[in-house]
Amino acid sequence: MLRSTDPIAAAPWNAQRLRALLATCFNGESIVVLANREPFQHDRAPGGAVVLRHSAGGLVTALEPLMRAYSGGWVAHGAGSADPLFVDSRDGLGVPPDDPVYRLRRVWLDANEQRGYYYGFANEGLWPLCHRTQVRPIFRAADYRMYCAVNTRFADAVTEEVESDRPLVLVQDYHFALAPRMIRARLPLATIVSFWHVPWPNARDYAVCPWRRQLLEGLLGSTVVGFQTPEDCRNFMESVEASVDAQISRTRDVIVHAGGQTTVRAYPVSVQFPNRWVRQSPPIETCRRAVRHSLRLPTDIRLVVGVDRLDFTKGIDEKFLAVERLLELRPDLHERVVLVQIAEPSRHCLAAYQALRSRLLATAARINRRFGSDRWRPIIMREAHHEPAEVYRFLRAADVCYVGSLHDGMNLVAKEFVTARDDERGVLILSELAGAARELPQALIINPYATDACARTLGEALAMTTEEQRTRMRGLRSRVAEFNAYRWAGEMLADAARLSAEGRRNWLEAEPLQPCP
Repeated sequence: MLRSTDPIAAAPWNAQRLRALLATCFNGESIVVLANREPFQHDRAPGGAVVLRHSAGGLVTALEPLMRAYSGGWVAHGAGSADPLFVDSRDGLGVPPDDPVYRLRRVWLDANEQRGYYYGFANEGLWPLCHRTQVRPIFRAADYRMYCAVNTRFADAVTEEVESDRPLVLVQDYHFALAPRMIRARLPLATIVSFWHVPWPNARDYAVCPWRRQLLEGLLGSTVVGFQTPEDCRNFMESVEASVDAQISRTRDVIVHAGGQTTVRAYPVSVQFPNRWVRQSPPIETCRRAVRHSLRLPTDIRLVVGVDRLDFTKGIDEKFLAVERLLELRPDLHERVVLVQIAEPSRHCLAAYQALRSRLLATAARINRRFGSDRWRPIIMREAHHEPAEVYRFLRAADVCYVGSLHDGMNLVAKEFVTARDDERGVLILSELAGAARELPQALIINPYATDACARTLGEALAMTTEEQRTRMRGLRSRVAEFNAYRWAGEMLADAARLSAEGRRNWLEAEPLQPCP
């Protein structure tokens, strides 16, 4: 870490401080992000026109400020239906398109590769393995072979994008557990930081994965492996201890394996603060009127907003049931409150997601039939992609933001809501099973499975005085401002710079491993 006497360390965490840190610690070396999701996607609209979309999700939310601050490159799957039309001869383009500050390199996958690597091993296998839900992970040997092959292709793409033999490579999430070791074999002097955005399961649950050792050895090609919480770090180290021949120092948070040294630490991910979407948003009162008008709601309706991917980890069905119970307990709130659930479509070809969608639509329809009228539906489900500017208008218009995750690494919607509320109003209801609950104690914390308690908490939120809202929101905003995305990246990269300088000789002499069959 930087010394406290260093003028860089004394500055607030913002884009300027992050740029100064990277210039000081990495001497202008190239920086490359490896992530499955691209930050911008070109798609064909139904009429044939091409539309540019900002990708949704916490990963892009966290990393975009870093790339805008320092430039560099982002290697990702080119998933947009019109993406091939907008790349150069090296499959890349400058982004954002209106004012390019970094390079996006698109890697193309055919339908079989997407089926095996993404939908199969990553999302039918690793995603449910890492989340405590009732969905059973599915592991197929063919999916794992495809996962290996695609990780190899992305590692090659990273190698093609770097500009020196000592780059800084940021490997993101469960799609690329094998890639760090592959990149290390190609670039032994690189500083490789892997960040696992989702929870890491306990060692006993992780043991069901048939390729548990290979995934761990892949991640141990990193200089630093970062997780959301200390619990995730402990689970990872216990998984290594159970499955890999390695030396583990719990006092130093270090794992030595095959001659290389990897540090394991928690770096809670965050959002940009101050936030460019807030700066570009209309005033709060304008948002309140516009959102209610677009939904054909009375201007005085109390608005509860949920923003989630359509995923079985997000607790959307449980949220609907809490609204139903509230309306049972509080007849006085009939025709006075509406839950608007923004549901970003996700992995719709998988059976578990199809079943979830059917269940959500049925639950919402049943509750609306039971309590609704010709002029009022208590639940409005907006099943579509929403650009960030539109999401922020909803967050600024809300009386309550309801985050009801059943298990989440962090959940940045909670922090985005806090960032959106420069009026110091609004109430955050937050699941205790989301990592954000550790950092945002001024929220109303719930157990999303406790339907009656959630209903009472929702009633409490709707009745909260302006003074209490302001007190809670000031505390929340202070926390997010201090621990923002720049600090998340800065602390992780400062650690990586120090540890990389110490460990480069070890990596040059490290034993080569082949994580694929």
